[in-house]
Amino acid sequence: MTDQIAVFIPPHSNIAQRLRKRFFSSAMNSVITIIVGLFLAWAVWNVFNWAILNAVWASPDGTSKVCHGIEGACWAVIDVRWRLIIFGLFPFEEQWRSTFACIVIVMVAIMSCVPFFWKPMRLGPLWVVGFAIFYTLMAGGVFGLSYVGPADWGGLTLTVFVYAAGVLIGMPTAIALALLRRSELPVIAKTTGAIIDAVRSLPLVSILFTAALILPFVLPGFLVGDKIWRVIIGFALFFAAYQAEIIRSGIQALPSGQEEAAKALGLTYWQRINRIILPQAFRNALPPTINQFVITFKETSLIVIIGFFEVLASGNAAFGSGEWSHAWVEVYCFVAMIYFVFVFSLSRYGAYLERHLRVGQH
Repeated sequence: MTDQIAVFIPPHSNIAQRLRKRFFSSAMNSVITIIVGLFLAWAVWNVFNWAILNAVWASPDGTSKVCHGIEGACWAVIDVRWRLIIFGLFPFEEQWRSTFACIVIVMVAIMSCVPFFWKPMRLGPLWVVGFAIFYTLMAGGVFGLSYVGPADWGGLTLTVFVYAAGVLIGMPTAIALALLRRSELPVIAKTTGAIIDAVRSLPLVSILFTAALILPFVLPGFLVGDKIWRVIIGFALFFAAYQAEIIRSGIQALPSGQEEAAKALGLTYWQRINRIILPQAFRNALPPTINQFVITFKETSLIVIIGFFEVLASGNAAFGSGEWSHAWVEVYCFVAMIYFVFVFSLSRYGAYLERHLRVGQH
């Protein structure tokens, strides 16, 4: 019995000791802990009271009258205006297409997390097919679907589209830039390095502005294309420049003897790259790669500057009318939750991959 108690008690005792040592190690620390604890309790209660207890969740008549004189949040604005935030300017009767398009991209992202698809010849086609289905559903013009131009897209679906297209184009470009910068030919290596450094030295806003408004004046008519694709190419180039340096850092972290041994075994350049260099480089560069994905998703909000109606602009329009102008906090909280769900999911998956691949562990 004594042995059982000795085995059972220490974990709880250790937890209590750690808490006491961390928060109540002295009189001053105890006072600070109590004050901060009381402040946090007060803040949590007030937020809970505003967001839940005294909140209005729906508007039966579709107006803001239900929110007049209340002390809590007016979530009725989300009940009435959520379609504008999610779908933007997409035609109302065709919004089912936008819904299925987003579902397709989410399913592709989930399938990409399955180890079975962790090979270039499987992951690449998966994203190409998924993105093709996404674009077909959004744009239409085939299979009896009416055409909806990118100018009529908006909301969350436009954000997802720009992000997915930018990463899909940017990642292969980043790999190519990283390999070209390591070329044994000085002209190629220095030229690629100059391109990467030039793009990284410019703010993304200036690149998007140039792609949207300046390029049509300097390109021949047949190369101008639609503004959304020019913006996506600029977005992808910016992503590729940063990701190329991340991949290159992962390559440089590899022992030089590995590539020399592969050469001694008679492996060709592409065999060395595909089977030895890139797999280990991506493993080494996994944390900054996930971080770059997260940053890129948040940077999609910048396209509002050049006239696109992405999710943040849709949120602004949701409370832009005089009727709902008082509910801007609730709308921004809803948009922030959308960003949080996507970014937190990416971060947690990145942490899972780090544990699964034991990145940084020896």
